[in-house]
Amino acid sequence: MHTTKKKKILIIYTGGTIGMRKTADGYQPAEGLLKWHMAKMPEFKHSAMPSYDFIEYANLLDSADMSPKDWNTIANDIAQHGDNYDAFIVLHGTDTMAYTASALSFMFHNLRKPIIFTGSQVPLVEAHTDARENLINAMLIAGIYAIPEVCIFFNNQLLRANRTQKTNASGFDAFSSPNFPSLGEVGTNIFIRQDLLLPLPEAAKTSWQVFTQQKIATFAFFPGVELSLLETILNQAPKALILETYGVGNAPVKQPELLKLLEMSEEKGILIVNKSQCLKSNVDMQSYATGQALATRGVISGYDMTIESIITKLYYLFSQLSLNLSERKKLFQTSLRGEMTVYSAQMGI
Repeated sequence: MHTTKKKKILIIYTGGTIGMRKTADGYQPAEGLLKWHMAKMPEFKHSAMPSYDFIEYANLLDSADMSPKDWNTIANDIAQHGDNYDAFIVLHGTDTMAYTASALSFMFHNLRKPIIFTGSQVPLVEAHTDARENLINAMLIAGIYAIPEVCIFFNNQLLRANRTQKTNASGFDAFSSPNFPSLGEVGTNIFIRQDLLLPLPEAAKTSWQVFTQQKIATFAFFPGVELSLLETILNQAPKALILETYGVGNAPVKQPELLKLLEMSEEKGILIVNKSQCLKSNVDMQSYATGQALATRGVISGYDMTIESIITKLYYLFSQLSLNLSERKKLFQTSLRGEMTVYSAQMGI
């Protein structure tokens, strides 16, 4: 929905390349530099831009150091200021932006305001930066449109956060949404796919779920993989294990050790998710006997979710102590924030 009233947004700067400067040791965070540089740029004073306040974290983080504790901090800051702003921009390093943005998409219940993550591949102070366009356009979208979900804006694309992955380490098109269309695009005009946006929740009150640290593991199959390594992981009693499988969810089930390990895991109450290694994929464990062998041993589908979405959704479910394993499995296989596509055949229809 398009709004004409001038909005006020809060920019939360957590760290990342966007506010760094070049030093003899490479790019380093620079306290106060980003806010100072923005104040000097006339683009941010344009009449079309929303007004904004700026919060800079005392300890600017390289996003490789992000943790669930930091996700909680960001979510809490947004919640604390929720009544005072119309939208929120989170400036974040690109390496784990998709994890943090996905986490916040699950954390917030009944979200009614845009939370848009952005950053850059090149610092704002550099001549060839992508930061200017990313930040200005993210602010414009937040200031014009009522989008009740968490998004990532990068390289002229507005993407649903929990559908997004970093797929290019050095190009300006750092992020993509392999299994879901973009929510919007900026060119000569700003175009938003209103038909794809999550609906505005009926409940007026927005709340958020604190994430607690969880033992979640991943294991990737490849030809010749030693299953003793999988056994070692399972012996650590993780709450959940993500199996990174082939194609539509296939694994080397002719190895009897694998099936025994899965049966043991089911008995121990470990939640096991089947995630395809293919970038564009939708796990279907009914198509092949190998997939069916996993399903009959309690493995559940990761559908077309990103690995970032699967991990943060598991954090969300295991942080709710009132849920039992059966309830967590059911909720995991339900689209909670538009993070997955379930086709009728997969639902047994």
